[in-house]
Amino acid sequence: MCPRILVAGIGNIFLGDDGFGVEVAQRLAKRTLPEHVRVTDFGIRGFDLTMAILENYDLVILVDAAPRGCSPGTVYLIEPDIAEIDPADGAQPMLDPHSLDPVKVLQLVKSMGGRPGRVLVVGCEPESITHTDEDWDVTPGLSEPVSRAVDEAVEMIESLIEDAAASPVAQASR
Repeated sequence: MCPRILVAGIGNIFLGDDGFGVEVAQRLAKRTLPEHVRVTDFGIRGFDLTMAILENYDLVILVDAAPRGCSPGTVYLIEPDIAEIDPADGAQPMLDPHSLDPVKVLQLVKSMGGRPGRVLVVGCEPESITHTDEDWDVTPGLSEPVSRAVDEAVEMIESLIEDAAASPVAQASR
């Protein structure tokens, strides 16, 4: 039996490079993927992502803009330590209807008794994200370096899917 995999595109398409995860999910959705892989553009719908993660996927791949200080368009693979995410941080994790914070989603999943399997983040260094707390400057579309990184992220995710299917755990469950 192949591991159940969720690929979740995250971001706001009206905020420049924040739409990276959405674009990657849309590109992946046009490709032929194994039946055990679900690709969804969650955009900024944190509650929907929470409910999806509660469906007990073996692997969740979150795709999002990830400012880490490198050159715009740099694609990262990050494996957060899920055990360190405390559902009690912030007492009651609140989801913002205008943005999606993956940490808050995972806190909510854990506070609801969910036990996410392995979680990976495929992130891309943004050139610009136009949202600040005080100002919403609508800027649809990705910058050139982030747009070029979409194909690299798609290839990375397809490789992660292949690796998960070939892992000893997946082999043992077949």
